[in-house]
Amino acid sequence: MLVLLLAALDQTIVSTALPTIVGELGSPENLSWVVTAYLLSETIAVPIYGKLGDMLGRKIMLQVAVGLFLVGSVLCGLAQNLTELIVLRALQGLGGGGLMVTTMAAIGDVIPPAERGRYQGLFGGVFGIATIVGPLLGGFIVEHLSWRWIFYINLPVGLICLFILGIAFNPRTTKIKHEVDYMGALFLAGALAGVILFTSQGGTLLPWSSAQLWLTLAMGMVCVGGFIHEEQQAREPIIPLELFRLHTFVVTSMMGFIVGFALFGSVTFMPLYLQVVKGSSPSHAGMQMVPMMGGILFTSILSGFLISKIGKYRIFPIIGTSFIAIAMALFSTLGTGTSNLAFYAFMGLLGMGLGLVMQVLVLAVQNAVDFKHMGVATSGATLFRSIGGSVGVATFGAIFSNGLRARLSVVLPPDTVLPQTLGPESIRQLAEPIRTDYLHAFAASLDVVYTVAACVALVAFGLSWLLKNVPLRKK
Repeated sequence: MLVLLLAALDQTIVSTALPTIVGELGSPENLSWVVTAYLLSETIAVPIYGKLGDMLGRKIMLQVAVGLFLVGSVLCGLAQNLTELIVLRALQGLGGGGLMVTTMAAIGDVIPPAERGRYQGLFGGVFGIATIVGPLLGGFIVEHLSWRWIFYINLPVGLICLFILGIAFNPRTTKIKHEVDYMGALFLAGALAGVILFTSQGGTLLPWSSAQLWLTLAMGMVCVGGFIHEEQQAREPIIPLELFRLHTFVVTSMMGFIVGFALFGSVTFMPLYLQVVKGSSPSHAGMQMVPMMGGILFTSILSGFLISKIGKYRIFPIIGTSFIAIAMALFSTLGTGTSNLAFYAFMGLLGMGLGLVMQVLVLAVQNAVDFKHMGVATSGATLFRSIGGSVGVATFGAIFSNGLRARLSVVLPPDTVLPQTLGPESIRQLAEPIRTDYLHAFAASLDVVYTVAACVALVAFGLSWLLKNVPLRKK
């Protein structure tokens, strides 16, 4: 639970500080890469941690993940420009990829599925608490210290994690000689990098007609083919292809991808809306994120308790994905005149939907697979959500940037010169009516992002009906 707290705190603190970071370091068009770089390397690392956890034991992999994460955090705090920060966020993500997946698999090692709902609910509660504290802490740090401290704050929490893991977590492990599928990991990294670079650069850094852009996608597709071939040949594949013959694994993976796509891709822009359009300070923006976190906390604990009580889980993702789709549709109506009360209601509904989906998908897939595949199945479920998040952030970042640029070219006079670093503070200092036109264009561009997110969430709702209630194992 401490390790999960560390991972969740980092995600939510960084999102609150993004506008301030961009305001200081510049390059607003590369804003999404601060999140994308972390998610991309985290995604690549997830299945490797899952496999190595099965091979070497969860304890050593948790310690490695926490150590890497802390080194990356300290270096991120020392970054001098946005390029450095993006590269170091990728290093931090290599550690972050092991935090959540190894934690979830460790629960699977010691708690039978019939009782796991209660524990998954507690872990969902920790995630909810972290995501309430994170934005508040992030806003306070940005206002009163420096954005660099949002990374340094990980150090004391991480050191406590390492200390307690060292003395209290003593799982029984059997040493067996295994082979690591290095070629599979290489092909997976190439495939993910190709797809993410294509979605993030298309229409922003490179025109859609660019040969380099399409060559990047082609290389990604070749790596997808190479990965599938390698997993068929490997003695111990990173993701055994036999898992894709399991109905529950396929459905939960597809749902995880779509939920990650809609969630990470859209939530990244919420602090931006609050600080740029509504004029909130970083700490106030953090406070305004609390309804979503409260919704996650409430429904995570409630669904965990009910699953342990009734032994069935299918209904929760159905209700949860419907809540997410409705919330995203409501977010697409945001404008400069939207009341705070309406925004809080939309956030609470989104949080309740997420709390009903994320933990339940992990429980469903762990219950459906053989115990020997516990780690890789858990990492598989997490992997597809991370891939969805990486693609979602990149895609929505491109949609937002293109939309904003196009709208500004229409509403602003051709000779208008905007500041190089368009942080919240510099936008507030723009002269009227340029500032009003900019804010309307900004809000309208966000509306398109949330309209697409609502359509994506509807696909997840349709998939949730395909999930089957597999009886929860007692052992």
